Amino acid sequence: MVPGDTWNYTCWYRDSFGGVETSHFTAGLSIRFNEGSPPAHMIHRFEISLADVDRGVYVDLDVRAARHPSEDLPYLLTRVLAYALEHKEGLVFSKGLSEADEPALWLRTNDGRVLEWIEVGAPGAERLHRASKLAEKVVVYCHRRPDLLQQRCAKEKVHKGEDIRVMKVPTDLLAALERTLDRNNRWDLSVHEGRLTIVTGGEAIEAVLEAVPLLPVPS
Repeated sequence: MVPGDTWNYTCWYRDSFGGVETSHFTAGLSIRFNEGSPPAHMIHRFEISLADVDRGVYVDLDVRAARHPSEDLPYLLTRVLAYALEHKEGLVFSKGLSEADEPALWLRTNDGRVLEWIEVGAPGAERLHRASKLAEKVVVYCHRRPDLLQQRCAKEKVHKGEDIRVMKVPTDLLAALERTLDRNNRWDLSVHEGRLTIVTGGEAIEAVLEAVPLLPVPS
C-alpha cells in the first residue's frame, strides 16, 4: 500500500432463499488512500553505492528512512542525500519531525557530545545560533530558497554563522528523484569535482550542489 492507491473490497457470504442454501457478494467498496497523508512513518529503503571521489569515501549504504506523516517527498529525499553526502561512521538520522529539538541528522560521541548537526530545510536563526554553540560543525541542506535563509539569518545573531555551511539542493534534482521514488530504491551515487550523479531506475540524474557560508566572513 502506498499513498494514492485505490483498493476495492467486496465480501462473500452464505445466504438462504426459500430454504435453499446459496451465497452472495456484497456491494463493492472503494477506498483511496490520501496522497497527502502517508501512513505513520512509512519506510523507504535506499540501497546506495556511494563513490565520493572528492572526499575519498567509497561505501555501500543500506538506508531505511522513516517518512513522518507531515514530511513531503522533497524533504525526505534531501534527508537521504544529506546522509549519503555527509556519510561517516556514527552519523545517524534523529527522530526528526517527531522531535522538534533535534536536527535531521547528527553525529554524537558516546557521552552525548554533538560533533555534527545537520539540518534540512530552512531552520530559524535562533535554532542555528543554538546549534552552532552546541555542535562543532553545522550544515544546512536547503532545498527551498536558500537565499531567503541567508537573508533572514543576516538580520539576526547566529553564533559563528560564517562557519555554518549551506548546501543548495536544486529543485530539479529532487523532482527527478521523486519521479523514480519507490518503497525500495537503488542509487549509484558518485561525486567528482563538485558534480553529483545518481543512476537510478535506468536514468542518470546530474546536478551541482553549491556550498556557501550562511553568513559572509567578517572583514
